[in-house]
Amino acid sequence: MLKIENLHAFYGKSHVLHGVHFNVGQGEIVALLGRNGSGRSTTAKAIMGMVDCTGVVDWKGKHTLGMKPYEIAHLGLGYVPENRDIFPKLTVHQNLMLGQKSAKGGGRWSFDDMYEMFPRLKERQHTEAGVLSGGEQQMLTLCRTLMGDPELIIIDEPTEGLAPKIVELVGEYLKKLKEKGISVLLIEQKLTIAMSISDRALVMGHGSIVFEGTPDTLRADAYIRKEWLEV
Repeated sequence: MLKIENLHAFYGKSHVLHGVHFNVGQGEIVALLGRNGSGRSTTAKAIMGMVDCTGVVDWKGKHTLGMKPYEIAHLGLGYVPENRDIFPKLTVHQNLMLGQKSAKGGGRWSFDDMYEMFPRLKERQHTEAGVLSGGEQQMLTLCRTLMGDPELIIIDEPTEGLAPKIVELVGEYLKKLKEKGISVLLIEQKLTIAMSISDRALVMGHGSIVFEGTPDTLRADAYIRKEWLEV
């Protein structure tokens, strides 16, 4: 579904990505791993048209480089940024409404689906999003993106700063996406969750992909883990 080839990205004169290449198939969870500063978040932003870049971003046969982020989103790509970006003065329900592509709905996800998946959001649906806990805000951001009915969702550090129980909940949520046939590109630092739910793992270092394989292969590769992942 998603094919990345020879992707280079720039912030002004800074050359951040150096020929990144990988693909994500339908219903596949691919973990994009690496230390801070390795280029993982920039890769996500490049796919979504948020940074200057060259190369090939092919989404279901359509080249998307040069398109606006909202145009890319309407093609079926969802993006959950690391900083969550909720609308703090709007209620939980209003935030979810803003995620819909159409006021008529019609996607594969409904408000009831979101509230069933995360009962805590149902309890707080009339609460302003700005007073939610960090975990609740992460749930809300994930659900708001799903309301746009994406076929592939890019999630940047979904477990950052969350309690262990909420991390487990996020992991279960991602498995449910896969069951629904939705592809996931998961940017994550916590190896435990990434390795337990992913079909394939990619490791980034210095703006390039330095490893691609199964989680089991990565577990067995002590050199890659020490050189590119362990602090």
